Amino acid sequence: MSAMKETQMSRKGVCCVIGAGDATGSAVARRFAREGFTVCAARRNKDALTTLVDQITAQGGQARAFGLDARREDQVVEFFSQIETEVGPIEAVIFNVGGNVRFPILETTAQKYFKVWEMCAMAGFLVGREAARAMLPRGRGTILFTGATASLRGSAGFAAFAGGKAALRALAQSMARELGPQGLHVAHVVIDGIIDTAFAREHFAEVVRTAGPDGILNPDHIAEAYWWLYQQTHDAWTFELDLRPSTERW
Repeated sequence: MSAMKETQMSRKGVCCVIGAGDATGSAVARRFAREGFTVCAARRNKDALTTLVDQITAQGGQARAFGLDARREDQVVEFFSQIETEVGPIEAVIFNVGGNVRFPILETTAQKYFKVWEMCAMAGFLVGREAARAMLPRGRGTILFTGATASLRGSAGFAAFAGGKAALRALAQSMARELGPQGLHVAHVVIDGIIDTAFAREHFAEVVRTAGPDGILNPDHIAEAYWWLYQQTHDAWTFELDLRPSTERW
């Protein structure tokens, strides 16, 4: 790629996608890359990001893969420091770490509950704090947290997931109120429904089949909503956005 092309592609700064899984995270990464952002994608298994990076670069974009356990403070601090130093100014951060597991309450051990809380809440706090630390001196930036139905209500068998996601939503609310007046847009996206993934088609084949095309969330369409949030002007910011199929019961 020529030096001019590289300059054009990186002019918008960096978009970090923490929890760049094969569905929503990857779709959001590709969407921001198409707009000229350098994407820094992170997940615990760095090798699992090879396909995503190849897709982005094949389309003329820029992307880098990082191995990161977002539950570990030292790793998160180093991740943001490295990007600001070696890649460029961080303009957008998407926190998309999951933790959607189901256990009856009597089978939910302290270890299981704590691990899910770490993934949803603690990791969200660490990522949000370090993103704000990088963005505040410039007085601009967008931090988007991926929520779920469990962010709003607990369902049978999802005590751990609901606890973690509700905590993440409260974190996002607090950050939005504190950082909004300082120029940072913090938003929370409730994903209410089954996302079209290989996992869903394998393990919930009948549900996916009966749902039809309007009953399951397309990751690329979710990514469009994230991009829309990023583009909002300061006088009309959205804090919380609900995304669900038209046929979803809620």
